[in-house]
Amino acid sequence: MTTHDISAQRAHQTLWDLSAPGRSGIRLPESDVPKQPMPDASLLREDLRLPEVSELDVVRHYTRLAQKNFSVDTNFYPLGSCTMKYNPKINDMVASQPGFSGIHPLQPEETVQGALELMYRLQRDLQAITGMPAGSLAPLAGAHGELAGVLMIKAYHEANGEPDRKVMLIPDSAHGTNPASASMGGFEVVTLPSDSNGSLDLAAVEAAANDRLAGLMITIPNTLGLFNPNIARICEIVHGAGGLVYGDGANMNALLGRARPYDLGFDVVHLNLHKTTSTPHGGGGPGAGPVCVGERLAPYLPSPVVEMVEDAERARYRFATPANSIGTMSAGHGNFGVLVRSYTYLRALGADGLRQASGDAVLNANYLRRKLEHVYRVAVDRTCMHEVVFTGRPQREKGVKALDISKRMIDYGVHPPTMYFPLIVEEALMVEPTETESKETLDAFIEVMIAIAREVEESPELLHEAPHVTPVGRLDEARAARQPDLRWQAP
Repeated sequence: MTTHDISAQRAHQTLWDLSAPGRSGIRLPESDVPKQPMPDASLLREDLRLPEVSELDVVRHYTRLAQKNFSVDTNFYPLGSCTMKYNPKINDMVASQPGFSGIHPLQPEETVQGALELMYRLQRDLQAITGMPAGSLAPLAGAHGELAGVLMIKAYHEANGEPDRKVMLIPDSAHGTNPASASMGGFEVVTLPSDSNGSLDLAAVEAAANDRLAGLMITIPNTLGLFNPNIARICEIVHGAGGLVYGDGANMNALLGRARPYDLGFDVVHLNLHKTTSTPHGGGGPGAGPVCVGERLAPYLPSPVVEMVEDAERARYRFATPANSIGTMSAGHGNFGVLVRSYTYLRALGADGLRQASGDAVLNANYLRRKLEHVYRVAVDRTCMHEVVFTGRPQREKGVKALDISKRMIDYGVHPPTMYFPLIVEEALMVEPTETESKETLDAFIEVMIAIAREVEESPELLHEAPHVTPVGRLDEARAARQPDLRWQAP
């Protein structure tokens, strides 16, 4: 048996399979503290069933598991809308510096002036990117930023004596978190349709603009990857009716250095730092969703914000609470480790680099659109921005669904794109190549997609049964949803 055979043999073993009586990976010293009384016997277990393994077995086991993971560091990850792009390692190196990683959120401000200065500078950078005069780093994720935005809009109307403004307009192409955030903020959600060009219907906005209008939540570019040419007029209509405009900044990847939400007419926008500025993404976090606002909403920003105070010797930084703040969004003041990574990214690229990043993102998406539109129909036949949405309707007519196509992509070493979203596109495949991928990677992806389209014609059963090369095959997703297995149990 070769070394390779040994590795392959153990690849599917659990720690229980490797367990042997008396084996241990740790040796504890004799206790040097007095023994304490045990809890009530009813709370104690007779036996703690854990595998008995050496340290080497544990290391190899979890390393093998890690090697099965799909990550942006190992493969192409064209997950549309979520911007799964490369995270530069210098960001992690900077964030791991003891002066950043070793501080405590409750330290006295005078002992963390460097951290506060970084936060202040990041606030200013994000304000420059969005064109907004004020901002807060407090929200911990994009949806958290959405909630902060709608709560500020609510507080603004109430302070102006118009608490009956309860209607929030949201396009039918919106991220699902938009209506959820609006509902959590106490608003009535009114869904507006898209027009034939994939943009929010202008006539629908005009018809919905009345004295109950609180605001509009809109993503630009939208989830079809399209820029709305009527966005300035839409903002005028909402403002004319007394409402405010919330910008879902999830897709700022396409606008960096080229268009600022404030200039387009937005009153508030959140930024997904884990998308736009390359910080880690996935697994439930970590994330960051700072909000930037115009003058009208500045007094309502979530606390804290960071201020600079000039004194005789040097600038000093401090946390502050805006006059009519909606309050704190969490126990701390933002996800600091992510903020450090974001600031590092912005400083590394600078204004010219950010402009190139958005240009490359748009170029890459349109390259894929033109190379694949003859095989996979484009949802809306327009020049796209940072992502392109295909529809698998032609393949479905041959008995192959978008899900089958995505599962087959795994066999080729490509992570599936976002499927079945936006909801207004049948058999949607949303592809975002990001600015960090090379032409060689994109060409390899194009070859994969064309090969899969050929298989749809010649061997559709390959797609129905895919993936074929993964440790776990196609799961019963309906059963997994209805009967989730949420805890590990010893055999």
